[in-house]
Amino acid sequence: MWSEREFRMADGAKIVGRQGDEIRLGISMPLDEDGYIGRQCPQCSLSFRMNGEDYKALPENPELWCVYCGHHGDHSEFMTAQQRERMMRAVKDLGMQIVAQGMHKAFRRLGQGASRRGSVSISVSYKEKPFYPRPLPGIDEERLARVRTCADCHTHYAVFGEHRYCPICGRIPPASVAFDALQADTARLDALNAVPTETKAALREQGVFTRSWVDTIENVVGIVEALASSVFKDAVTDAADRLRGKGNVFQRLDDMADLFAAAGYEDLRTVLEPAVWQRLIATWAARHVHTHNDGVIDEKYLRKVPSSPAQPGQRLVITEADSRQAVEDATTLCRSLATLTTG
Repeated sequence: MWSEREFRMADGAKIVGRQGDEIRLGISMPLDEDGYIGRQCPQCSLSFRMNGEDYKALPENPELWCVYCGHHGDHSEFMTAQQRERMMRAVKDLGMQIVAQGMHKAFRRLGQGASRRGSVSISVSYKEKPFYPRPLPGIDEERLARVRTCADCHTHYAVFGEHRYCPICGRIPPASVAFDALQADTARLDALNAVPTETKAALREQGVFTRSWVDTIENVVGIVEALASSVFKDAVTDAADRLRGKGNVFQRLDDMADLFAAAGYEDLRTVLEPAVWQRLIATWAARHVHTHNDGVIDEKYLRKVPSSPAQPGQRLVITEADSRQAVEDATTLCRSLATLTTG
């Protein structure tokens, strides 16, 4: 029978229980200087972090969600590589002592046994040495990037990229996804402006800036489309019937406004200021020509934006100011969509 008192464990590791030949180890996982603990998805391998106090307050053996891909499983599956290394160090130290203790007992029994007459003896020696466990590896993982607070369960967590889930309660509200995505586009524009001058010149020459500005225009349309679709389907009981045969109706601003109005909600065209709505119309038209016509202006674009001085066949140029205004206007529209069916 093993005696736990004979095992030496490093600081941060201790024996917390035993059943038969099974020994349970408790291994502390230090929090970072912000008080957060790292988690890593076993499926997509991406990392996120959770507030240590929130984590300690969870029920025993909680299940977690990957904030990125939505994998759902026992919290023990979400150890980071450094945490696993720390755990394995303690397990190996315990294993070495168990083996050493077993060998000590085996040789002690051999020494006590009587040899048989006429037998050939083989001498085997064993010298026991005291075991001193090595310090457990520390945890030095990526610092916090974006701290989020779940609107439903109020868990604090940090992400390192675009995410769709709360680690505790699962999918986050569509409005939160939309506002996060719009903030990400602004952050991308800011990051491009922050690059060194010599690098900026090379990127501009390669068209990286203009491509990024066009991408922003295309992104905001997709963000609004996803939010409007979720809001409408959640609020309107016969949404499937109303949407049947209408195609990508949430990509078309006026049709989207008509759809909500027909379902009994306020007309988005009157909720927003006229200037904002007209800029949104121009943004949606710009997205269409860049997505479907390589940016070449056609008659359809000019019907949507009659104030444009451009002629058919010209290529529509998107500026940084255009892209930033598009994000601002889309944010205003998303706020209205988020409250349209609840206010």
